[in-house]
Parts: sequence; structure tokens; C-alpha cells
Amino acid sequence: MSEVIKTQNLTKKFGKVTAVDRLSITLNKGEIYGFLGLNGAGKTTTIRMLLGMINPTEGVVSIFGEPVSPSSNSVWSRVGYLVERPSAYPELTVRENLEVTYRLHLMNDQQAVDSVIKKLGLTEFSDRRAQALSTGNLQRLGLAKAFINNPDLLILDEPSNGLDPAGIVEVREMLLSIVKEGSTVFMSSHILSEVNRLATRIGIIHEGRLLEEIDAIDLEIRSRKTLVIQTRDNEAALKCLESAGLDVSLKDGITVHGQDAVDYPDRIASILVSAGHPPMSLRVEQPDLEAHFLQLVESREM
Repeated sequence: MSEVIKTQNLTKKFGKVTAVDRLSITLNKGEIYGFLGLNGAGKTTTIRMLLGMINPTEGVVSIFGEPVSPSSNSVWSRVGYLVERPSAYPELTVRENLEVTYRLHLMNDQQAVDSVIKKLGLTEFSDRRAQALSTGNLQRLGLAKAFINNPDLLILDEPSNGLDPAGIVEVREMLLSIVKEGSTVFMSSHILSEVNRLATRIGIIHEGRLLEEIDAIDLEIRSRKTLVIQTRDNEAALKCLESAGLDVSLKDGITVHGQDAVDYPDRIASILVSAGHPPMSLRVEQPDLEAHFLQLVESREM
């Protein structure tokens, strides 16, 4: 697969504060990379370095195989982005703001502005000045500017900020659609559920360091439902279930893995009752990205 983004030991220091610490990631064509972290984790600083807005203290970053610099015109013509709060000329209308972006990209598609206005649901606000837009519609305008040139790479910083639930779904569907058409997406977020729905790969950053990368397949495996059981003697009950050929583990109770256990917990209960270890409780649990994220962050803070 062709590399779209590559960083090696990317580091940014502001005085004595290290905002990003030796970050090395690779993003391939057709991926949606979810860059996940708490506020202040280093997400926006990373994105600003990816876009050449600030220089790294150490390390290198390349886009489409070319080292990032402000003069990389062949690169920036292929990139759409939204960083922090969406920027706009307050006295210009939505349409006028997009026409400025259109000209800056040196585009030659007369329908591009109308198309992106419609795509982002801004038709009824097209003649409204940016300063009069709601937070949600200003975010839509920022996304429209990122989408207008049909970029090969979208770099988005908290793309769901300010959007209502319907808007979040619309943006999600647009991102999935452009990836199907061959684009690549790098998006930062602190909204775990949205990253979980979208990303093909997730990088978790905390205090400037990349703690972990998770492929969507691995995340799916980790998120599978399990049956959790409590008995008066969990160790003895565990041996009983192991003897019955079940895939079990012992942590905070007995965890029984496998879809059959989730679908037919009564069968597990019958085995335990027959062996003299009746369950005090049975519950189906499904680990999620939020639980994994918080556990990972808390373990690094201890």
C-alpha cells in the first residue's frame, strides 16, 4: 500500500513543555486513521506539524512521500483540512468564503461551490454572512472548505465539534464515501464512539506520546461480548468450566468467551449447578473503546 502520511520521531517542544514526543506513525492510502486523545494530549499540535503550520523541534514528516514544507504546492493541492476552530472571513457570506477557497485551490470546476454547499447542508445559509452562522453551521462551512477540492487526503481536527446528532451522521457518511472513492482520512477526536464507528486504525496519544495503535479488526475482537459469572468459589467453578471444554479466564469474576456462552447462558448455569457451584450472578458484558482508552490512560498515569 502507498504511504500517504509518515512521521518519524516527530517531536515538538514549547520551552520546557514537550507537546508531542517522538511520534512515529504511517498512514496508507484508503485508511481512516482515528487520532484519539484527551484535550491537551498533543493532537492539534501534531496536525499543525503535518500541515507545515509549525516546524517540529525534532523528527520528520512527509505527505505523499514528500517532506512537508510551506512550498510543497503539489502536496497541498491534494489536501483538505480543518484545524481547531473553523476559520472564515466574517463579513463574507458562506458562498463568498467558499469562492475564495475555490480560487486559492486554482480549481477549474464551475460546479464545485454549489456542490459542496449542497453536500454540507448549507443551501439555505449560502447568502448568510459567516459571522451570523451558528456554531454548527460554521463547522459545516469549515468542513465544506476542506471538501471543496475533492482531496486525496483529509486532515480533520475534531470534525464533529458543534454538530448536532444528524450532522455527525452526515459527516460520518461523507467520510466513508470519499474513502470508498480512494481518499484517505486522518482525524483527531476525543469522541470515542465516533472514532470507533469510523476508523480502520486508531492511535491513542496521551501527554504527547503514542500509547498504542489498534487495527479495526483487533478492536472488533476486543469488543466481543462475553459472559461474566460470579460464584461463591470462582476458582473451583473455573476448573469445572475448563473441564467442560469452555474458554474461560479469571479476573473480576469468571469470564466465559465465545458466542454460545453469550447466546445460551442457561447452559453454563446448568453446568455450574450440576457441579455444586451455582452462579450468584450472570451478566453479558461488551468491552468498548472508551473502557479500553480509560484503562490505558490510567495505567500510564499510575
